[in-house]
Amino acid sequence: MADSRVSRTTDGPGSASPAPAVTRAAAVLEALASSATGRLTLSDLARELGIPKSSTSNLLLALEEARLINRQGAEFTLGRKLVELGAAYLSRLDEVQEFYRFCEQAPTLSGETVRIAMLDGSNVIYLARYEGHPAVRLTSNIGDRMPVSLCAVGKALIARLHDHDVAGMFPDDAQLPVLTPKSLRTGAELKAQLAVIREKGYAFEDEESTTGVVCLAVSVPTRGAHGPSLGLSVTALKATYSEEQGALMVKELKELARSLGNPMGSAGRRQREYVSGK
Repeated sequence: MADSRVSRTTDGPGSASPAPAVTRAAAVLEALASSATGRLTLSDLARELGIPKSSTSNLLLALEEARLINRQGAEFTLGRKLVELGAAYLSRLDEVQEFYRFCEQAPTLSGETVRIAMLDGSNVIYLARYEGHPAVRLTSNIGDRMPVSLCAVGKALIARLHDHDVAGMFPDDAQLPVLTPKSLRTGAELKAQLAVIREKGYAFEDEESTTGVVCLAVSVPTRGAHGPSLGLSVTALKATYSEEQGALMVKELKELARSLGNPMGSAGRRQREYVSGK
């Protein structure tokens, strides 16, 4: 995966920022989030920020008092306050609420593992996850980031971009992150798949991020000029997956995408359900 750490200058993050303390606080949270163990010491964070330990210590104290980080002995971790803030953000996204409502009622998707994700540069961030029965556990969770080349939803989203934008992001000889023997390895391989996705109207991932798992995905029509670029995906075990099952999944994913992409669609559908007594 791409390194999510902020870039450093000789004066550390925030040196050119209108509010350096805020920029450095964000850098601390990013560093803890990207840490393999989720724990870093004062020395680790001072090196990450490129500023003296004394300045870093004051910054960590302020973040700890705000409950954004926790101190555990000599190490620091992300705080639970971030969960509250993240939940508040997601609860105000109409698309996420409609996503859960649709999945609960859909004949096929109600029994599957379905996710909604947002494009963020060359990655996607998962915003919500609906777990049918049995859930496919070996997949990304809410808040996880994934390179677009490794997941169906990422490929579905960048397939919407203009060719020159994709070429700028992924030159033919670009080396892509690899998680399984089936992962795409070059920009040329990725762009070849995008042509197929545009033709079919959906993306298919065949054990490219997790061995034994397949995934189908579609993009959501953009809501408004500044709406987020959202995509939907459904995951299944390769051993039990069939093309017939996939066709049903794609059909319902597209129905959900149309509902999320049309501001009047979800409201109209709920009104029809109310009138019919459902």
